[in-house]
Amino acid sequence: MSTVALFFFPFAMAFAASSDLLTMRISNKLVLLLAAGFFLVALVVDLPTQQLAMHVLCALVVLVVAFSFFALGWIGGGDAKLAAATTLWLGFGLTLPYLVYTALLGGALTIAILLLRRVPLTPLIARFRWLERLHDRKQGIPYGVAMAAAGLLTYSNSAIFQHLAA
Repeated sequence: MSTVALFFFPFAMAFAASSDLLTMRISNKLVLLLAAGFFLVALVVDLPTQQLAMHVLCALVVLVVAFSFFALGWIGGGDAKLAAATTLWLGFGLTLPYLVYTALLGGALTIAILLLRRVPLTPLIARFRWLERLHDRKQGIPYGVAMAAAGLLTYSNSAIFQHLAA
């Protein structure tokens, strides 16, 4: 059971990244599954109530800020929900490193995609709808890829991971 719990977050992050990359969408069901998974795993590791409450508060703060960014058109709605669900797992102590990693990886991803868009679309790329969409200058950037990678980079320092790996 603890092995499943240990790898739940990484698998969910990988799925979020691939979903965003391939479809430019992060499913509400995935975000809800990620949040529900946190509460189940918190029960398994017997996370103290005060620590659980702080994780929930952290996720709520991130959700409010992220949806403000969404309302301003700076990020997508799926990105806002994924950020909140991710910080639910990480808590306040790892939210800043998570956001810094997200910004750095997101910047690198954005530069890579902008460079890709400068190269003419080849028939090989055009055969794959998701690559064609990445090449389209009118499309956004699948920032969920950077967010998921940042989540994976910080997860091993989380209280949940520490409890499960012990």
